[in-house]
Amino acid sequence: MDGLNVSIAFFFLVVGVCQLLRWLSKRLLSPGTHGCLAREFAGSLQLCMSCLELRMLMDIGPWGGGFGLDVVLTLLFLLSAVHSASFDGASANPTVSLQEFLLLESSLAATAAKLLAQGVGTGTGWALTRLYWSWELTQLHFIQNLIAPECSSSIRASLPHAAFVEGSCSFLFHLVLLKVRQSHPLCRVPALAVTVTFLTYTAGPFTGAIFNPALATATTFHCSGNSFWDYIQVYWLGPLAGMLAALLLFHGNIPRLFQKNLLYSQKSKYKVPKAKVTAQVESDKPQQKRKAGKSNSEPRA
Repeated sequence: MDGLNVSIAFFFLVVGVCQLLRWLSKRLLSPGTHGCLAREFAGSLQLCMSCLELRMLMDIGPWGGGFGLDVVLTLLFLLSAVHSASFDGASANPTVSLQEFLLLESSLAATAAKLLAQGVGTGTGWALTRLYWSWELTQLHFIQNLIAPECSSSIRASLPHAAFVEGSCSFLFHLVLLKVRQSHPLCRVPALAVTVTFLTYTAGPFTGAIFNPALATATTFHCSGNSFWDYIQVYWLGPLAGMLAALLLFHGNIPRLFQKNLLYSQKSKYKVPKAKVTAQVESDKPQQKRKAGKSNSEPRA
């Protein structure tokens, strides 16, 4: 269990350093630079380093550390909750940034800056985690260093099946995100943490359940077993298709592309009360009778 304690201390250190980066960037940088670059960089760095260490525990822990999958899933739930609470509005996920762009909540320049910051953040997180593993502070890290050059692909299913799994995970995640994004943090944080934990438990054996293109690029693209195009289809195109399907199902359209609602009929926001309509019809009846009387009293030729 000493290795698990070291990993937990590592998680605390990563979150603390990234919180310090957010605080400094908020003090020293302009709001636009902080929102598009620094905040996404810190979030992606925190997410990548935490996920790499957690994945190491998931792969080696059951036979090298003496703890089961329940411990890893508990850590995953807690880390997901901490990430959701501490990201300060950052997504650290390219599909979420593209979703904000399609919802007209972010400009093209801001979205491109966020994607760049996410790529740099995940790359930096991968390099720092590999450096941390090279210190071999625990037996788990020693084993990880031995098997790291020979890492195998996380795709353990046929290519269409794997792409469908990643797309389905992204679809469910974005549906929950769209539903709770305006909710109070006390509801939003546990809902997202439960969703991530459930998807990882159910879809992890097939693809690793990453459903984050930037994170997948840093964690699995360098492993042997599949080509670069295979990884693109599963970990980029799959989550992107899932996000688009969730957005279309939730809103009925994609605001950046379509003005008309494609799935749901739009009802008028303003309803005329029935009492007024009835009163107006009854008031029109005497006028119609007078007009009819006048027309009958006119002399016929």
